[in-house]
Amino acid sequence: MSPEHNQRVLCQVIEEGFNKGNYDALDPLYAAGYREHQFDMSHTLEGFKHDIQYLRTAFPDLHLTIEDIVADGDKVWMRIMAHGTNQGYLFGPPTGKAMTITVFDTCRFEKGKIVEHWGVPDRFAQLAQLGLLPHGEGQKS
Repeated sequence: MSPEHNQRVLCQVIEEGFNKGNYDALDPLYAAGYREHQFDMSHTLEGFKHDIQYLRTAFPDLHLTIEDIVADGDKVWMRIMAHGTNQGYLFGPPTGKAMTITVFDTCRFEKGKIVEHWGVPDRFAQLAQLGLLPHGEGQKS
């Protein structure tokens, strides 16, 4: 498959899975032996769907926007902005605070399907914006 096809597949993952919560739409986009490499994420497609559902429960208004996307050969890289308001459990009780963080993702494809994913969300910014980082004396809150 072409790099452009792979880009379209990854855009579908963001729109259908993350933005709409349409988890069944992910099935045809992933290979049977899919492997997740992002820290603290499930290593299978079914587990990945549960991870997205957990995130959408913590942030019911979650919306991801693709800012940049580049494909080369069997890999696609994206820079995404994730926006949401913490209304469900995430590292503790809901804070009610909004966050906007950057996420970098890389996927590897075989025969037009995702076989591997590596993701790096800016968790430090997420925790800071949600008020979940400790504050030392003299630091802003």
